[in-house]
Amino acid sequence: MKELNHLADIFETYDTFIIDLWGVMHNGVSLNPKAIEAVDKLKKNSKKIVFLSNAPRPSSKVTNFLLKMKMDKKYLENVMTSGEAAMHAINQKKFGKTFYHLGPARDISVFEKEKDNRTDLQSCDFILCTGLFDDYDNDLNYYKKFLLKHISKKLICTNPDLIVHRGNVEELCAGSVAKVFEDLGGEVIYFGKPHKEVYNMCFSSNEKVLAIGDNLRTDIKGANNLKIDCIFITEGVHRKEFNNFSELNKLLEKYNVKANFFQKELKW
Repeated sequence: MKELNHLADIFETYDTFIIDLWGVMHNGVSLNPKAIEAVDKLKKNSKKIVFLSNAPRPSSKVTNFLLKMKMDKKYLENVMTSGEAAMHAINQKKFGKTFYHLGPARDISVFEKEKDNRTDLQSCDFILCTGLFDDYDNDLNYYKKFLLKHISKKLICTNPDLIVHRGNVEELCAGSVAKVFEDLGGEVIYFGKPHKEVYNMCFSSNEKVLAIGDNLRTDIKGANNLKIDCIFITEGVHRKEFNNFSELNKLLEKYNVKANFFQKELKW
């Protein structure tokens, strides 16, 4: 893995750029100007840009969120989310008909078409996890007790991320609840990075692809799973796990992943 000072040095090698949103393009509060500049240059060079996010919501909701942040609409031709992929499966009733929603009320858009099939935890066919309840958003022990008697059901996780930083505040994601469920002995079906299915909606086999992301478990692992090149953005979700760049290879070993390049933040 080598440090990449400028995306401009390598971009010509690739057709398609699969770019993570939270941690690369924005921090949940504001856009990253250097990353926007990089995307603008890619666009001007007629490169295909796909924003691939582990957001537990349909793609249209994430697009609207980015527009509110003042991202230019011209960059948003290809937005794909784990929530979108999960929504298609739920609408097709792949895991049964009735479900229990485990997550905050703001995530209901992911089951909009199937809302009449929402039921309680005892009688549901499967558990749909989009995040943590607002009242228990940092207490994983609550979920151990809450789910203990229901591990015979499948849990569908619409965001495999464990944590995210909103500004400088660390928040737990649906992946943390899914991990609790697995530790109890339950089966989890994941939608989103690093699982291959979500990538199949983003590019075809004849495209030369570069993935860019800040999460070793999802963005970089996903790139490795698909055998595509990648850039690890270090000033993201793992920023507290190393003190200097000489420790980066150890960090990659810890997560059992490989990266071709690293940048502190995405920049042209």
